[in-house]
Parts: sequence; structure tokens; C-alpha cells
Amino acid sequence: MLVIKIKDIRALPSATLKSRLDELSLELAIEKRKVASTGVSSKVVKTRELKKTVARINTILKERGASK
Repeated sequence: MLVIKIKDIRALPSATLKSRLDELSLELAIEKRKVASTGVSSKVVKTRELKKTVARINTILKERGASK
């Protein structure tokens, strides 16, 4: 599940968001390693959506005042 709508993110508690953020960050790191090792990514859209979703979650957590 890559794309998470902002209203769905706001509905989740901070603890769930932190765990989801960890999962997505790990997945993004794996995608970045694949691109670095092969030089080509067939899933540019996936990487872009991961970055956007991570940024959305970080924004919501910062608004709530929750530490990472």
C-alpha cells in the first residue's frame, strides 16, 4: 500500500504512524539500493510515491508534536 490519503493518515494514532513510517522508510531504502546497484529503476513511480508518503507522515507527526 503505497499511496495513503492524507485524511486516512490523520485518522491514525501517532504510534501507528511511527510504525508505518519505519516500514516505508525501510522499503524506500531498499528501492534506493536497487537503483544504486543496477543504475536503472523500473519502478520510478514507486520510489516517488514512497517519498511522498514518508513526507506526508512526517508532516502529520510534526504537526502533532510527536517526536520521531
